Amino acid sequence: MPIHDAATPLAAVQQSIARAATLAQREPGDVTLIAVSKTQEPAAILPLLEVGQRHFGENRVQEAQGKWPALRETYPDTVLHLIGQLQSNKAEDAVALFDVIHVVDRPSLVTALGAAMTKLNKRPPCFVQVNIGNEPQKGGCAIADLPALLAAARAAGLPVAGLMAIPPADTEPAPYFALLAKLARDHDLTGLSMGMSSDYETAVTIGATYVRVGTALFGARA
Repeated sequence: MPIHDAATPLAAVQQSIARAATLAQREPGDVTLIAVSKTQEPAAILPLLEVGQRHFGENRVQEAQGKWPALRETYPDTVLHLIGQLQSNKAEDAVALFDVIHVVDRPSLVTALGAAMTKLNKRPPCFVQVNIGNEPQKGGCAIADLPALLAAARAAGLPVAGLMAIPPADTEPAPYFALLAKLARDHDLTGLSMGMSSDYETAVTIGATYVRVGTALFGARA
């Protein structure tokens, strides 16, 4: 992807974020755009790096390990976000590689991440993932379990930055985003990781501080 081809969709997404933020009387700079680079080759990621995008999201620890160390040699200020489900046995690898972890969803993972952070003396900000639509196939803790999981995360030394959720597909996402925002307020959290290519503008109007956008930047996946 040539540089100018990357700049156009990036600018379009940035403008949409700014428009949605302004509509909600928010500062556009309060919203961080995460370019979801999962399954993308370095050749597709480099043009976005070259035009200034610095926040990227990956789903799998192993895939990220294969491509980001080399990319970061040239762009050391890149911020890597883990946005896919994390196995407890990969916690140490995740803490070593990623700068933000969006998928804390169960007590066993809290324990593993706490131990890894202590061992590596590195404490990346974490988001607790909520299964906001109560969907059995999705990661995330049940809403009823959120207070206990937050307490466990804080007790384990995880820096809890906020909440993350993915609304059910093919439904109006706004009520789910609003519920996540309310849960965050109830627990004195300011970070909201919500919104993807199809609904990030709605998420921004409801308070998203991080939006995770892949298709709108890279095109449809094969």
